Amino acid sequence: MSESIYQEVILEHYRNPKNFGKLTNATKSTTVLNPLCGDAITMTVIFKGDVLKDIKFIGQGCAISQALTSQLTEHVKNKTKKQLRKLDRAFMIKLVGIELGPNRLKCALLPLEALKKLIV
Repeated sequence: MSESIYQEVILEHYRNPKNFGKLTNATKSTTVLNPLCGDAITMTVIFKGDVLKDIKFIGQGCAISQALTSQLTEHVKNKTKKQLRKLDRAFMIKLVGIELGPNRLKCALLPLEALKKLIV
């Protein structure tokens, strides 16, 4: 895909985030912050056994952090903790699909940091 298509996907997820909100019956929740740019993400999840059944997030920040959180929440539903542990920096870079500088990379990795805190 061309870089412009990835940019359109990012903007679409930023403007219309998937899984936005808070689960009232969550089994776990966490909040992560990027103090350098002010990004904040709170994730709530429901695990049934080892399987992530539902996930929602609320947050604020740049298009990269918020859009990638939306994309990540779409990807992780019905995955096992073992599958979730395999998600890494390379996965997030592939998900964003465009070249990022060091500061924007921190924004892109913030949703993964939140997810990792929820699967320990």
